[in-house]
Amino acid sequence: MIAGSWLKPIILLLISNVFMTFAWYGHLKFKQSPLWIVVFVSWLIAFFEYCFQVPANRIGHGTFSAVELKTIQEVITLVVFSVFSLLYLKEEFRWNYLIGFLLLIAAVFFIFKKQ
Repeated sequence: MIAGSWLKPIILLLISNVFMTFAWYGHLKFKQSPLWIVVFVSWLIAFFEYCFQVPANRIGHGTFSAVELKTIQEVITLVVFSVFSLLYLKEEFRWNYLIGFLLLIAAVFFIFKKQ
C-alpha cells in the first residue's frame, strides 16, 4: 500500500456521507414543507454526494477491496449520522447504540483481517 493512498478515498467518503446524511435526514426538521419540495432538494443534495462517492470508490479500489471500501463507508456513515443526530436533530445517544458500534468494530476487524 502506497503511503497516503488510503487517505484520499476516506476523506472523499467522509465528505460524501455528510451530503448523504443531509439529503436523507436533513428534511426531518422541515416537516411542514411539501413533500415534493423535500424530495427535490434532497435529490439536489444527493447529486453532490455522488460527486464525492463515485471518485472515492474509483480511487480507493485497488488500495482497498470493494468489500473493504463498503465497510469503510458504512463506518463513516454511522459516525457521521451519530454526530448529525446529536447536533442537528438533538436526539440522545443511547447505550444500545454504543453496543451496536462495538459490534461494528468487531465486523471491521474481521473484514480487514488478512488471512
